[in-house]
Amino acid sequence: MRAAVVTFPGSNCDRDLALALDRSGFEVVRVWHKDTALPAGIDLVGLPGGFSFGDYLRCGAIAANSPICREVVRFAEGGGHVLGICNGFQILLETGLLPGALMRNSNLKFICKTVTLRVETALSPFTTLLGEGATLDIPVAHHDGNYQASPELIRDLDSEARVAFRYGDPLNGSAGDIAGILSQNRRVLGMMPHPERASEAATGSSAGAAIFDGIASAFASA
Repeated sequence: MRAAVVTFPGSNCDRDLALALDRSGFEVVRVWHKDTALPAGIDLVGLPGGFSFGDYLRCGAIAANSPICREVVRFAEGGGHVLGICNGFQILLETGLLPGALMRNSNLKFICKTVTLRVETALSPFTTLLGEGATLDIPVAHHDGNYQASPELIRDLDSEARVAFRYGDPLNGSAGDIAGILSQNRRVLGMMPHPERASEAATGSSAGAAIFDGIASAFASA
């Protein structure tokens, strides 16, 4: 299994993401935002957290137009798996691979703490090991994590079981307390919390490791 982790100017969780994937058995390849192609044989692309391009214009908007993101879109549209965490989620929305928008937190403050997530569906390789209804404590660190979409889209996400995670308690104003969503083919996940920061006991928690182990097991059994 091979995973590509993309680094943009301002990324600060790319190394953490690469280490979490490595612990779950992936051969990790590092990719730069100016690259024009993904390495051969990639099974998963990871878009890390951080503040790509200083969050100028809109969070993730400039990164979404970088050369490598054109290849990420092509990869996803061809059936590839993509995981976007925090700023990576913002980038996925800006590329159109996921629907909706991430707005400024409703309290207008940066939120940095550990929160409880509820798993809303097990019908994805990212959540299959967790199981619907499971809870896990994962750190968040964002200023623009308030997920918003039209009422019609929210209903569609719910009816299609495409809400991957919800916050256990209201956090940032997100519609329906949504913390992460899936694409229609369930192969693209965007989430605001940082499972890579809770992927080994030495950091205080390994709760997030099940997300990386889940997709690794899905590839192993394919």
